[in-house]
Amino acid sequence: MTRPDDLERAVEATLFAAEEPMTPEALAGHLGDAAAADVRQALRSLAMHYEGRGVQLVERDRRWHFQTAPDLAHILRREREQVRRLSRAATEVLAIIAYHEPVSRAEIESIRGVQTSSGTLDVLMEAGWVRVAGRREVPGRPVIYATTQEFLAHFGLESRRDLPGIDELKAAGLLDPVDDAFEALTSGSGDEGEDAGSEPDEAEEDAV
Repeated sequence: MTRPDDLERAVEATLFAAEEPMTPEALAGHLGDAAAADVRQALRSLAMHYEGRGVQLVERDRRWHFQTAPDLAHILRREREQVRRLSRAATEVLAIIAYHEPVSRAEIESIRGVQTSSGTLDVLMEAGWVRVAGRREVPGRPVIYATTQEFLAHFGLESRRDLPGIDELKAAGLLDPVDDAFEALTSGSGDEGEDAGSEPDEAEEDAV
């Protein structure tokens, strides 16, 4: 068996010990005299080496990390996890953030046509799928929100470019073909502040 070169071993060890996913550039900087192009090649080689094994090297939004193989998840669970479903309100807010990020709470409410409780955003941030991404440089400097690496990993996406389109959502049974409100969220037709299919006085649904 061919022994991996020193750079591959260094990249492997660094990612294994890293607390967070790392970009090739960050790895190169950490390793000192390594070129980013060489690090990318080492990452590709390592990914091939781990392909099909119990631990895999994967890339999410240009950041690399080790994870256990998805098909072995049942072995690692010591007890059944309680399934928690997002409320419709939380699902709509998550969809808006994913397809329009970075987006402020006021922009979310403009698209939905109803007010959004702080509890809904709190649930999405506690789940690790949404993060505060800074502030909009406008009067009042409102907080803006974006999705996270955990969001991409949970849904098996390498980047936001892999988000499904309307037709894919309908084909998978995740979108009611007659639900114009939700379709407006993902298509962006509500960007101008139009009512997204909900009555203005509709009460905010609590996130579960």
